[in-house]
Amino acid sequence: MSSLSERIANLSPEKRELLLKRLEKKQENIIPNTIECQKRNTNIFPLSFAQNRMWFLDRIEQENSAYNISTALRLTGILNVTILKKCLEEIVRRHEILRTTFAVVEEKPVQIINSCFEFPFAIADLQSLPEAAKQKEVLWLAKEETKKPFDLQKDKLLRITLIKISSQENVVLFTMHHIVSDGWSLGILIKEIATLYQAFLAGKPSPLPELPIQYVDFAVWQREWLQGEVLSTQLNYWHKQLQNIPLLNFPTDYPRPAITTYKGATQSFELSKSLTTAIKALSRQEGITLFMTLLAAFKVLLSRYSHQNDIVVGTPIANRNRAEIEGLIGFFVNTLVLRTNLDAIAVSQSYLNELGK
Repeated sequence: MSSLSERIANLSPEKRELLLKRLEKKQENIIPNTIECQKRNTNIFPLSFAQNRMWFLDRIEQENSAYNISTALRLTGILNVTILKKCLEEIVRRHEILRTTFAVVEEKPVQIINSCFEFPFAIADLQSLPEAAKQKEVLWLAKEETKKPFDLQKDKLLRITLIKISSQENVVLFTMHHIVSDGWSLGILIKEIATLYQAFLAGKPSPLPELPIQYVDFAVWQREWLQGEVLSTQLNYWHKQLQNIPLLNFPTDYPRPAITTYKGATQSFELSKSLTTAIKALSRQEGITLFMTLLAAFKVLLSRYSHQNDIVVGTPIANRNRAEIEGLIGFFVNTLVLRTNLDAIAVSQSYLNELGK
């Protein structure tokens, strides 16, 4: 990478300008410049590729809550419930995806934008419970809400539950189906609630600008771009990259169940401040990101315990690589497959072992 930078730096100004123009032209041929706002002479639109994937999974196993996205927002102070509902109504109006359902038209799944702004808004009043029981009940309600499946064809795909703990403390539970949302979208939702609540409480109009495009505009743009030669090039690349992927034989893992249960778990831990500083310094020295350094260490660890050198790890990516979609609620996230051949490390380790004998 450094040699490439040096070669570019050594080019004359004229050659660098020519190179830049060629790169810009190549980029234009690969990805269209703008996402156009589609005419709303219909409320039926195609699915994005991500939505199509989620629709397929939902058809395979209906009434499955594994793809519910939930978050809880704790509010301290006196809450004006009427203003809160007004904020949510404005957000649902702003983001068409939150009033979208899914159906099959002419044997193809489509998304249908509904004009109705209504959404499920439940209230659970825990104020009369003993203090020791309140937190337990909040956790139970949150868990139960997450477990309720969505019907993509009939249900509003945003559910809200307001839990009243006391006059000064409330918890709002948000649950959406993944086909209309992702982790980034939750951040947008909470940020817009905070902005709108302050404005509406002061009797002011919404300060949020109208969205120039909606999620369906992105879906149409993506479908028009990713077809023909562009699509075949992408597919050929990934077919080659993912060919003959091995299963990871991890000795501490459980046997794979015959039926998927979705009963996973997470393990969290913290690195010390000194170690974090050292890892960041190493990353800067090598000209790579902190993520790349940690991923490399993780893959070496997997290789060490599995005795395999072909290591494949999946990681979620935001997939919001265009400025105009950064403020949209919707399903953009994708899982990127990162495959690494650690044969060189294995050879080095074998050589070190021989030296140590």
